[in-house]
Amino acid sequence: MKVVVIGGTGLIGSKLVAKLKEHGHEAVPAAPNTGVNTLTGEGLAEVLTGASVVVDVSNSPSFADDAVMEFFRTSTTNLLKAEAEAGVTHHVALSVVGTERLQESGYFRAKQAQEELIKNSGIPYSIVHATQFFEFMKGIAESATRGDTVRLAPVKIRPVHSDDVAATVGRTAVGTPVGGVVEVAGPDVFQLDELIGKGLAAKNDPRTVVPDVHAPYFGAELQETTLLPGPDAHIAETRFPDWLAQQQQG
Repeated sequence: MKVVVIGGTGLIGSKLVAKLKEHGHEAVPAAPNTGVNTLTGEGLAEVLTGASVVVDVSNSPSFADDAVMEFFRTSTTNLLKAEAEAGVTHHVALSVVGTERLQESGYFRAKQAQEELIKNSGIPYSIVHATQFFEFMKGIAESATRGDTVRLAPVKIRPVHSDDVAATVGRTAVGTPVGGVVEVAGPDVFQLDELIGKGLAAKNDPRTVVPDVHAPYFGAELQETTLLPGPDAHIAETRFPDWLAQQQQG
């Protein structure tokens, strides 16, 4: 089976390409550095020739409200049009648990717009919603830092390892289109402010984490369960403390 992975040279994409190849599939990474640009349409028709499945794990280079909306609308529209012309029979996209509950955020409004385009495209689809990756905890801390203080809402989060996300996306890609959302989350529930505090302490980072119920999360206020998956989520195996210990050893 030929599977084209848009964003195939990034964190999730590169892991996904490797996993698909291990299982005997023809996995083709597609990104600007391989000559495929979904914003301009460059290289799309060529790379999609003979493809059965397209997996989109690309992300916007800018998180500014207008730029991120333009990225997801334009790239997804171009991609779906090219897929229809190429006869692709399954479109898979990676999105985020809680997207529909985070619409105060320009980034998540853009992700919601991406999902709506996919649902209305007429191409059989599956959307994978992942909780935040272990690797993204640093980014969460950076976004919430003012001076030496990191303000975060004391809400629940169930982070997941990127390897486990790639495995779930891979299984979804080679399976039957679900016509809906598949969720994946890590095995343990943490409090967001405490989790980030542990991560910073492990790296001897001097910043202080302050719990603040009104602290925005990429522009959106959080409720207690905003970032948690539903009861039917696939629960991955890798635990955050084990991953963190590996990072420190590395």
